[in-house]
Amino acid sequence: MAQCGVASRRKCEALILQGKVRVNGTTISQLGTLIDPEKDDISVAGHTLSPPDTKQYIILNKPKGIIVTRHDTHGRKTVMDLLGDKALPGVFPVGRLDKDSEGLLLLTNDGELAHRLIHPRYEIEKEYIAKVKGTVPPETIRNLGAGVRLEDGVTLPSQVSRVRREKDTTTFHIVIREGKKREIRRMCEHVGHPVLKLTRIRIGPLKLGQVKKGMSRILSKRELAQLQSAVSL
Repeated sequence: MAQCGVASRRKCEALILQGKVRVNGTTISQLGTLIDPEKDDISVAGHTLSPPDTKQYIILNKPKGIIVTRHDTHGRKTVMDLLGDKALPGVFPVGRLDKDSEGLLLLTNDGELAHRLIHPRYEIEKEYIAKVKGTVPPETIRNLGAGVRLEDGVTLPSQVSRVRREKDTTTFHIVIREGKKREIRRMCEHVGHPVLKLTRIRIGPLKLGQVKKGMSRILSKRELAQLQSAVSL
């Protein structure tokens, strides 16, 4: 139980003595009870435990205003708060999605997959819907696609499509293949059209789909296989 991140060893013993631990559906209250973690089903206060080496992959639709981190020193709400008891110990958010942005976020305890998804070598596509201030002319759209010179270098070429211009705003899809900090926001600021709303809808083959804002779900086997294939795992 302690290895699964339930609590300290002493607190885990207290939970057993309180009758809150069940093995294969039977409540146990005696310390030192032997179990086989590979075969037995263990639950604590109604929550089933998984072996600590179990890999977990969660897709979350992050709302605006939520911090993408496991812990926040300022006491702000994080993506881990949205997951509640759903996440296994060691699960962490993959990559960046700033506080004011929303949409698709992957969380996992699979360090190798996470590393490859954010490593520049693999150039994993990330697709966003950006709503920016002002009516963006075609020439500026082409400049965004060709690459923008920022203080930390020129961005890789991106794909800008489905452009919809309105009186005071422009909305478009943009696909990038790198992970510079606040990249799209800085690109749009550079060309004179600050971002009003930014939503990520895809990471590689993984799509946000119908996951409601603030909600999450476990990836399907097919989605996981597609992600692993995208990073050559």
